[in-house]
Amino acid sequence: MPTNKSANDALAGLAKGGEKLGLVVGGKNIEPGQYIPKAEAQTAPEISLPNAGGEYIVVSLDMDAPFPSFNLLGPIHHWTQPGFTPTTPGEAALSSGNTPFIANYIGPAPPPGSGPHRYVFFLYQQPEAFDGKAYAPPNGQTVPNMKRMRYDLDDFEQKAKLGPIVACNYFTSN
Repeated sequence: MPTNKSANDALAGLAKGGEKLGLVVGGKNIEPGQYIPKAEAQTAPEISLPNAGGEYIVVSLDMDAPFPSFNLLGPIHHWTQPGFTPTTPGEAALSSGNTPFIANYIGPAPPPGSGPHRYVFFLYQQPEAFDGKAYAPPNGQTVPNMKRMRYDLDDFEQKAKLGPIVACNYFTSN
């Protein structure tokens, strides 16, 4: 089972005042742990980071699948999108433009009867030599659900030569 140490460390750091990734979901600016109905989170959020510079990659995971008290299938990989850059120099808003995804965004979908799950978004500085095509499905295909289960973020970080998580944020939903 994946340990996802960096994910857990980033969440612990966020709780202690670490760098918060700006998230807008369903038109709402998200504070860490804020509840969002799943119907409002079915499209990828807008992201921002004050003083952003360079290029970034976002990874999103559901840390609590299938149930918060029994997360045997988790984390579930909800999104990996490289190529985020500031939309305007000096502005915090980030956009990935037409950069192909590595894993297409899927919104919250906890099973019936589950308590709220944590949907966490991690932002990394994208390495200069990063090639998203090496990790993406062929021809822009979507990632099947079975390949999203028990996602090993630590392994992806190592293979993609990512540095530390720059910022993170999360919402809860069920």
